[in-house]
Amino acid sequence: MADIFHEVDEEVRRERLQKLWDRYSIYIIGLAVLIVAAIGAWRGYEYWQAKQAAAAGAAFESALSLSEQGKHAEADAAFAKIAADAPPGYRTLARMRAAAELALTKTADAVKAYDELAADASLGSTLQDLAAVRAGMLMVDSAPLADMRRRLDPVAEPGHAFRHNARELLALSAWRNHDFTAARRYLDMITNDAESPPGTRARADVLAALIAADGGKS
Repeated sequence: MADIFHEVDEEVRRERLQKLWDRYSIYIIGLAVLIVAAIGAWRGYEYWQAKQAAAAGAAFESALSLSEQGKHAEADAAFAKIAADAPPGYRTLARMRAAAELALTKTADAVKAYDELAADASLGSTLQDLAAVRAGMLMVDSAPLADMRRRLDPVAEPGHAFRHNARELLALSAWRNHDFTAARRYLDMITNDAESPPGTRARADVLAALIAADGGKS
């Protein structure tokens, strides 16, 4: 008798499963097709990304080669094309490198390019700070202190990766503009920061000596 009841239960279960399959099979099959299609699309996207990155890498290497050969106009055009068309990572590298290329022949244009990078929040604060420092390096010999401070005072704040470079440039700019009070303030920021690199500290000591030799009065 137990076997009979068992067979009946099995038959009932099969009938229920059949009814469920008849009712929902189209949805199950559709879901399976969607999963397979999604996996295929993702694999295709990954392949496309890899192909784009490889092409951008080759173009970047070619632009670097042009720069090394002294073909600066061609290199600048090549970097500009990468900055416009390449995936985000290479696009940012190309923009930075294009600005560096301009700095060799067109300082004002390079400063403008670095300013645009420094203002681009999509790059993140570290790359923005780097761009601001690069602009400051091009301007330190000629710009008014107010222009340097506008660009570099935020970068010189504690916690910023390039604060040491920014403070050194600001101190040098203040000295060149005969604002010794400001120069000493930036030098103190270098001296009082335990993470200031030895080279930066050494140059700060030299600048402090120059300020003392100048009389140290603003």
